[in-house]
Amino acid sequence: MTSLSSNLSKSTLYIVSTPIGNREDITLRALRILKEVDLIAAEDTRHTSLLLRHFGIQTPLTSYFEGNELKKKEFILSKLRQGNRIALVSDAGTPGISDPGFRLIQTAIENQIPIVPIPGPSAVIAALSVSGLPTDAFLFKGFFPHKSKKKRDLLRQLEEVRETLIFYESPHRLSETLNDIFDILGDREMVLTRELTKIYEEVLRGKVSEIQTQMGERKLKGEITLVISGKTRKQKMMGRNGDGEMG
Repeated sequence: MTSLSSNLSKSTLYIVSTPIGNREDITLRALRILKEVDLIAAEDTRHTSLLLRHFGIQTPLTSYFEGNELKKKEFILSKLRQGNRIALVSDAGTPGISDPGFRLIQTAIENQIPIVPIPGPSAVIAALSVSGLPTDAFLFKGFFPHKSKKKRDLLRQLEEVRETLIFYESPHRLSETLNDIFDILGDREMVLTRELTKIYEEVLRGKVSEIQTQMGERKLKGEITLVISGKTRKQKMMGRNGDGEMG
């Protein structure tokens, strides 16, 4: 498998960010890299095929996702050792963020394979940038655990954290998760973003209770990012009974 282009370094893994919704968000550099590499390792080849077809890119694809990553990373590594230039992409956003991409990156590092980041969209940063909550320090925890007990245990571990908290959540678990946040973290300021950069983009701001009210009985679809204020100094001083004294 040989590329006609000689602009890219051989035996290099390119970590290519792709749009989280709006295709116009892809960078010119990302398009060039995707055209010039010898192979694209994609989380979902069907999804990535649509993106490539839209931009007239005919680079071959191979799958790399949670479930086949152990077998596929050896295949990809062998291709890199043979001198191939390979781009790693996820379904959307930056590879390695809540997907198995980091395992391939670790393997490349262990084998002294050059790795080049091609920065671009990220749902985490996009949500934080419009949240209005402090951005100087934040803690991203990925998707909440599916099981209620593990989710609540995680929230208890984060109760004293002062950094802004960011999570991904699926629509069908949102109501339960908002209840858990309210019960454990309290009625903090938060922002819910849904379908960022897409047609039905939505950004809701307010306290947890206000977001719960706005949600009501709505049946949501799409990807959701939650941005929650960290514990403030005022909250730390309030105490358990809410009047500044320890109950």
